Amino acid sequence: MPEEPLDFVPTALDRSSTVYIAGHRGLVGSSLWRHFEDQGFSHLVGRTSSELDLKNRQAVFDFFAESTPDVVVLAAAKVGGIMANSTYPVDFLSENLQIQVNVLDAALEQQVPRVLFLGSSCIYPKLADQPIREDSLLTGLLEPTNDAYAIAKIAGILQVQAVRRQYGLPWISAMPTNLYGPGDNFSPKGSHVLPAMIRRYDEARRNDAAAVTNWGTGSPRREFLHVDDMASACLHLLEHFDGPQQVNVGTGVDHTIEEIAAIVADAVGYTGDIEWDTTKPDGTPRKLLDVSTLTASGWSPTVGLEEGISATVDWFREHMDTIRE
Repeated sequence: MPEEPLDFVPTALDRSSTVYIAGHRGLVGSSLWRHFEDQGFSHLVGRTSSELDLKNRQAVFDFFAESTPDVVVLAAAKVGGIMANSTYPVDFLSENLQIQVNVLDAALEQQVPRVLFLGSSCIYPKLADQPIREDSLLTGLLEPTNDAYAIAKIAGILQVQAVRRQYGLPWISAMPTNLYGPGDNFSPKGSHVLPAMIRRYDEARRNDAAAVTNWGTGSPRREFLHVDDMASACLHLLEHFDGPQQVNVGTGVDHTIEEIAAIVADAVGYTGDIEWDTTKPDGTPRKLLDVSTLTASGWSPTVGLEEGISATVDWFREHMDTIRE
């Protein structure tokens, strides 16, 4: 049923507000932390997983009662690439549901006035019309390689919408496209396609490998957004947008995986052959977001793909000894 409009007009956040960034050490969370600091926020709150297990419901409720945040950005999640999602669907479904329900329920108990829930573009049907509009949600079957994760994120969107209807709190959701940048997961087993390529190609360059083999055919098309642009979009939405429907966050431009591989090879200085293992899955054939809602609100990305990948390669090399395995 349609939501009645809330009596709420988004405006600039008070820079002295208590802002809890759940998942502040992750790819998105760490970028959010940097961006909010750069924008003058003086009371950011974060807890590592060892300090606060978000799957522990009582611990989460106790933390919210103690910290009483004014704004919550829920960026904490169990994430991974095709292999990880295909191999451990129970983990991705169960852990993400626990994290979301605990954080959102605790925020509701404290009547947190502004919450931003972050999901993923995998919530949309595998064969959705392109570019994918926000109203494509729940109109078709999901990509089976990450359907468990997608269902968890869909549940989060619906919980935000339910809170709006039942309690009148102006909570919102944003669904980013494929993200990359400093702080990414470069693990061979758990990473997404772009950081996995950066690691593979950089290792090939250092080992003087004759060829690099990638999964699939190289034909699927993907959209990539630098995580610093994502952080900028999140603050923009908190200050300029309100509504029940999730907002797509991306560039509105996509590339084939083959094209991405060429950009990565150039960025790391690899000059060998690029091969494709067509026995491995491609995943969704195309995933480009319609970002007209976000664009209409006055936001656009600033980091170009070649520039962003080059900077990410530099970060990877600087942190090679400490990145996750």
